[in-house]
Amino acid sequence: MHAVEIDSATSPQRWAWFSIIVNIVLVALNLVVVTWSGSLAVGVELVHNGVDLVSAVAVLMGIKLATRKSRSFPYGLYKLENIIAVAVAGLIFFTTYEIVRMALFGMDRQMVVNWWMFAVLGLAIVIPAVFSRLELRVGRATNSPALIADAKEYQVHVLTTGIALAALGGEYLGIPLDRVAALIIVVPVVKTGWDLFVEGMRVLLDASLERETLDKIRDLVLSEPMVVDVKSITGRNAGRFRFVEITAIVRGNNFEKADCAAHRIERRIHERISNIERALVHVDPNSPEAIRYIIPLADPKGTLANGFEDADFVALATMQPNGEQTEPIRILKCPRRDPQFDEGIALAEWLVGQNPDVVVLRGLPEKGPQYVFGDAAVTMKVVHAETLEQTIAEAAESQQGDRKTHAAD
Repeated sequence: MHAVEIDSATSPQRWAWFSIIVNIVLVALNLVVVTWSGSLAVGVELVHNGVDLVSAVAVLMGIKLATRKSRSFPYGLYKLENIIAVAVAGLIFFTTYEIVRMALFGMDRQMVVNWWMFAVLGLAIVIPAVFSRLELRVGRATNSPALIADAKEYQVHVLTTGIALAALGGEYLGIPLDRVAALIIVVPVVKTGWDLFVEGMRVLLDASLERETLDKIRDLVLSEPMVVDVKSITGRNAGRFRFVEITAIVRGNNFEKADCAAHRIERRIHERISNIERALVHVDPNSPEAIRYIIPLADPKGTLANGFEDADFVALATMQPNGEQTEPIRILKCPRRDPQFDEGIALAEWLVGQNPDVVVLRGLPEKGPQYVFGDAAVTMKVVHAETLEQTIAEAAESQQGDRKTHAAD
């Protein structure tokens, strides 16, 4: 998934303004019907729209202030959008209280129903239905909880206005449905408010990013050649932005290369995951208890390949620092006969995928494979042995020599 580019057409601020305009139109439409009909169901829907108009103004304020940074708030006010989402939920709960109070204890009133009222309420259904789909698409594209919350609230309006329309039709036919319809509207309103409240509180309490996003980030980190393993990944939402912190285990002790690898990972995460505000990658050097060798072979019997590109098989040997083998030697067939592995670079990349610490060769390969091994911090050792057994013995002797040199240093 590539990062979403936010242009003027998908700007959360622009859509917040659209929401205010739509709410003003809906308030006006419901006000006209309530004034002439006296319907309780339409009246509580008018209250519903009025609360949403206030919340739409609050959403716009939240979006404008969310990305501002100051000396007191150096990391910005990102969570302000989530606070707004929780506030929207609170306003929805207040609306349900008003609905129940008016339906149960309100005075009986004489209703007047005309045909044009059905047309007005029909328009009040179409407008939020269309706008909700458009706003929800933008909210998900920009990962804005405030816009998503607003779009879901418009979906509730489609249902509640439809119920109010049905109540108006019942009164027109002489069936008293007004109070019942008002109470029915409570159910979807409460459900939406609860969902918004729970999601907003999850972010405010720093709940983790969803598992799917964390798994994508892990795969991006492991795609870096120097990375051996991922020690930890933590992430959280703040408004529509995401913050990620990663600890990766890398080969070798070259801190300059490790730092470059960390920057590559951070750049890759910003490019592939949407709305990443900060991706912080820590790298720890790998300190293996045993060293893994890869030895290119000419045949499965253990004859060393004369050149790197001539290898048809490889041997995997794991040895402790004292030179003892920790597991049986494995022989793998190289996939170089596959068209995608025809070049030495592709073969080197496949070998790096086997997670070696050292590649043992009879001679240095061409520059391309050398760069691949270098970028992955895989050590290349040149030996003069003819067979696999001799190579392992020479590699073990070289390893012990390196160990003594490091101890002396």
